[in-house]
Amino acid sequence: MTEQTCNRLMKTGMIGAILAAICCFTPVLVVFLGLVGLSTVVGYLDYVLIPALGVFVILAVYAVIKKRQLAYSNIPKEV
Repeated sequence: MTEQTCNRLMKTGMIGAILAAICCFTPVLVVFLGLVGLSTVVGYLDYVLIPALGVFVILAVYAVIKKRQLAYSNIPKEV
């Protein structure tokens, strides 16, 4: 795994977690769905958003761990 891949995974995890948290903990998505006419979906949002938040947080943590492993493997070893 390259550093560029780790950075992409970290960005995806962070952005996804922020968006899922905003939709979970604020009424932004509820108001939007009400305006669009999809207010019947509001009851099922918790079943989708909370697992999505967990997946994106796990993805960000995984990227940080892989980035650290990559950084430690590139350190030259003294002989």
